[in-house]
Formats: sequence, structure tokens, C-alpha cells
Amino acid sequence: MNPDSELAKLMVRFPRAGTLEWIGIRAARREPVAALDQVEAIAGYGLAGDHYASKSNGKRQVTLIQSEHLEAVAKILGKSEVRADGVRRNLLVSGINLFALRNRQFRIGSVLLEGSGPCEPCSRMEEVLGVGGYNAMRGHGGITARILEGGVLAVGDFLKPLEITGK
Repeated sequence: MNPDSELAKLMVRFPRAGTLEWIGIRAARREPVAALDQVEAIAGYGLAGDHYASKSNGKRQVTLIQSEHLEAVAKILGKSEVRADGVRRNLLVSGINLFALRNRQFRIGSVLLEGSGPCEPCSRMEEVLGVGGYNAMRGHGGITARILEGGVLAVGDFLKPLEITGK
């Protein structure tokens, strides 16, 4: 895309920064998600203590979902709420469209991440959300990201997209 095009200019404008609302990790496969106030994000690896953290898990070092989508999923399912730990993502953010961060760099606090793709729902959504949970999550699953520069993520940190330069 031509960086001087009108569409390119629109794609780098956001109304405000997002906010990190919740952090969760799983120590082992199929284990419950543990909520944390902060976690170490390790570049090229993942979140400290999370079972997905691995040198070989390049595109899915971190999973993110936006709180506004949890509200939508709850409404689709006819529930009063769907909690972040139930959908098994690492980071819950609010105030920013995560879909717009795919394939671009952004910071949460001091940690530099790069959106690497959509975080599609898995079959466990039927177990944790009930009948139709998988389909309710489709299009609302958030994104996956790589950690480019590590640091400590803390609840309350701001999420800020980076400007696209060059190319």
C-alpha cells in the first residue's frame, strides 16, 4: 500500500490509546487461567509462566482480546457476562480495535509487540461457554502477537499503536 494514500493515512489514526484491563496465564495445557496484576513479557518467547511460551511458538507468543468483544459474545450467547479467563486469552484490553493492530507494531507500557494474526476460537469454547460458544467467538477471538522487546506488562498500562514508517 502506498503510505501516502488516503486509506494508509486512515489506517494509522486511532481515536485514543487502549488500556490493559486484565492479564492471564496458564501454567499447563487445560489448566485454569491464573489472573495476574503484572507479568514479564520475554522477547521472542512469550509470557513468563505461560505454557504457550516457547522459542518455536513465534506467531502466538501472546493472545489478546478486547473487552468490548466479550460483551458481544455474552449477548450472542444470551448470558449476562463472559469473563476473560473463560475465553483463555492472555491479555484483555479496552478502548481500541485489536483487528486494526494485526500486522503492525504497538506498545503496551514499555513492551513492544507486533500483531501476527487473528486468534481463532478453539473447540474448548463449547466446553467453557456452552452450546454455540465456538460460533459465538468467531470474529470476536482477538489477535495473536509476537513480543519484539520485552519488559513488564501491568494492568492499567496503555496500549499505543506505532506509526508506520518507510516502505
